[in-house]
Amino acid sequence: MDTIHSCTYELLRRQGMTTIFGNPGSNELPFLKDFPEDFTYILGLHEGVVVGIADGYAQAMGSPAFVNLHSAAGTGNAMGALANAWNSHTPLVITAGQQTREMIGVEALLTNREATLLPKPLVKWSYEPASAKEVPHAVSRAIHMSKLGAPGPVYLSIPYSDWDQPADPQSHWLYDRAVANMGLPNAAAFSQLVECLANAKSPALILGPDVDAANANHQAVALAEKLKAPVWAAPSAPRCPFPTDHACFQGLLPAGIASIAERLEGHDVVLVIGAPVFRYHQYDPGHYLPDGARLFQITCDNEEASRAPMGNALVGDVKIALDQLVERVPDSERAMPEPRHIPPTLSDTVGPLPPEAVFDIINDVAPEGAIYLNESTSTTPLLWERLQMSSPGSYYFAAAGGLGFAMAAAVGVQMAKPERQVIAMIGDGSANYSISALWTAAQYNIPVIFIILNNETYGALRWFSNVLGVSSVPGIDIPNIDFCDLAKGYGVQAFKATSSQEFREHLKASLDMKSPVLIEVNTIPPAN
Repeated sequence: MDTIHSCTYELLRRQGMTTIFGNPGSNELPFLKDFPEDFTYILGLHEGVVVGIADGYAQAMGSPAFVNLHSAAGTGNAMGALANAWNSHTPLVITAGQQTREMIGVEALLTNREATLLPKPLVKWSYEPASAKEVPHAVSRAIHMSKLGAPGPVYLSIPYSDWDQPADPQSHWLYDRAVANMGLPNAAAFSQLVECLANAKSPALILGPDVDAANANHQAVALAEKLKAPVWAAPSAPRCPFPTDHACFQGLLPAGIASIAERLEGHDVVLVIGAPVFRYHQYDPGHYLPDGARLFQITCDNEEASRAPMGNALVGDVKIALDQLVERVPDSERAMPEPRHIPPTLSDTVGPLPPEAVFDIINDVAPEGAIYLNESTSTTPLLWERLQMSSPGSYYFAAAGGLGFAMAAAVGVQMAKPERQVIAMIGDGSANYSISALWTAAQYNIPVIFIILNNETYGALRWFSNVLGVSSVPGIDIPNIDFCDLAKGYGVQAFKATSSQEFREHLKASLDMKSPVLIEVNTIPPAN
């Protein structure tokens, strides 16, 4: 007779989820026993790193990843990473071991009290099966819920005594279930949008991460070229939805209310696709839009559609909507927009490098199709100015701004895309949140190139201190960390660069190593 254990593994196998990311505790051992030979277990040394690796893997694969955490404490450790996954619409099926059913009521050690409430509001659904026989159905439901509509994390708390129990004989119906979005937006509202775009004098496109997640980048290019419209990446972009070397591309929108309206001055129709309206950051009061402008939004997310402070929203499948727009919007006779200004490459220098020089060298040396993970938050505008990103799935950033994302997610992205080189650019402040991801990269020989931009400070906090007009704030400087020594302790080769030439040489050498490498570069804070 099948057990809950064997039935669940067969369900995961048939759904193509044979990689499990975790850090086990005693509650998880009964699930992991007799681990199938056709499955892979990826061990992280901290649950925040585990979820970060799974986040990168799921985003790059475009399908759910399976995570196994340790009860309440492990879930708590992972919450920062879960915030990023929630905001990036990452489909994660997160399970956490619960105390045996006989001991939950007395709250024995490692009981997850009110387990379904713990991960909220950062999951689409959380559940603890009422009986052991319900576990396979709950796992099946979680898999499908994670990817339907707006994708996102889901959470199951499973008592460890359930795994040896007999399964419902009818659980086999779950194995090959397929559930799919149909998703074209409302026909009348969509026709109105097509008409507005056709009649617009100066339309503008703002594209977000869901365009890249849907692999709809080529459709976005086709629409921009038909409209001859300027294209911006939405504020605080966690992915790159449009080729940065395309003539229509105007760069990354700022994250302030008045600043966005200023950039959109002169445009009468603004179409936002696959992004919130908008992911603001600093308080920059003003008009949401320039006078006379109309805004439309296409999103897969009901919540994003409902919370936008202006404009009309259409909820549906982003890729299908773009396909239809390309088919129905007429070609414009307007001239193409003026290309954005590309700053000149900096000359070689010695000593702490300007971050611009680091990005120039990466742009020059990185192979075609490289994938970039960014968590050098104070230098992000410079990165968008200087790195050429032309292929889908070329860029990932922490969608909630939670530090610790890039170093962990880079490992998962490289696992998902072994044919492309992953290069992670990480500030010294950010790196300390997930430094143990280096161990996982070393143990599984995942050949990420980690570049640490070390300016011995939380650069983003220095910038935001100026925005807020505050001074004499403690806890902003973080001197005396040797990342090369840390990397070597985790089993990763490491090099220190003190000049442009050294950095270039180390980066070129790293590309040939086919193993994880860390390069520490001393940098100066960005000028602005």
